[in-house]
Amino acid sequence: MKLLVRNLARNTTQTELRTLFEAHGIVTSCDLVMDQQTGKSKGFGFVEMPHPSDAKAAIKGLNGTEVAGNRIRVKLDESASA
Repeated sequence: MKLLVRNLARNTTQTELRTLFEAHGIVTSCDLVMDQQTGKSKGFGFVEMPHPSDAKAAIKGLNGTEVAGNRIRVKLDESASA
């Protein structure tokens, strides 16, 4: 299942994001969306977890939590199911 993670601090790294989600299960991919001009994070990214139960646990456990001073939002990436 592909998850959309929003409202990330601009200095959050891909490694930090992966570590957050690995606490809830296996992560097959983790991608921060970067600004092509500045090379800095745009504040959102995608995490892919192969097991739906792990993905649901990550959504439940991480949505609305504070990470690096920002309250992140985690939900199923609806564009991935289209």
